[in-house]
Amino acid sequence: MGDSIFVGGVVSLTTVDYPGCLATAVFFQGCEWRCRYCQNGHLQSLLPTESLPWEDILNLLQVRKGFVEAVVFSGGEPLLQKGLLRAVDDVKKMGFKIGLHTSGADPDRFAKVLPFLNWVGFDIKYSFDRYEEITRIKDSGKIAGKSLDLLIASHVAFEARMTVHEKMKVDIIVAALKNISSLGVKKMVLQKCRDRNENVVEHPIFSDKLTLDELAKCFDSFLVRG
Repeated sequence: MGDSIFVGGVVSLTTVDYPGCLATAVFFQGCEWRCRYCQNGHLQSLLPTESLPWEDILNLLQVRKGFVEAVVFSGGEPLLQKGLLRAVDDVKKMGFKIGLHTSGADPDRFAKVLPFLNWVGFDIKYSFDRYEEITRIKDSGKIAGKSLDLLIASHVAFEARMTVHEKMKVDIIVAALKNISSLGVKKMVLQKCRDRNENVVEHPIFSDKLTLDELAKCFDSFLVRG
């Protein structure tokens, strides 16, 4: 695969990255967005000084066959990897289910890889017209909106997740979630933000039972994760 894909890390066994499955999570290097709450800042660089060889990842997965059911590609932003389709193909041929964690940062590549995925965890940053407040990247909301449309139309199983940063306003969060519900999102997770020391940063929305109950009515599944 040469320099077309960069692996920044791997977790050989996870129970939280693919709902209902024991999985291995492969973290790809590189992300162009600069989200305020990012816990994987070390994976943001597009040109890392070191990268785990892809063949080593395949060898690890070969050993995990029969125990691990799924492989989840995470990051960073997996859609930035030129070798993503080949990586998905390599792993799918081994018999694993394929999951993807993404913010939808490259709709064109997302469209190409979607037919080969079994499940997607899609990050919703904020209201699409205010994405830049979180990502610090112009037009990121338009890009994410296009990718979400592709995901909904694909009928691939997915959940949407929103990490709630302390600067985010309750009314805008509510409006954003009601909007994506109207678009066809059925499963939604609100995630608590953590600081650099892994401490939970509480947000008023998590103690607002009336608002949470109101949001829960918009989705078939609505969870708070922290």
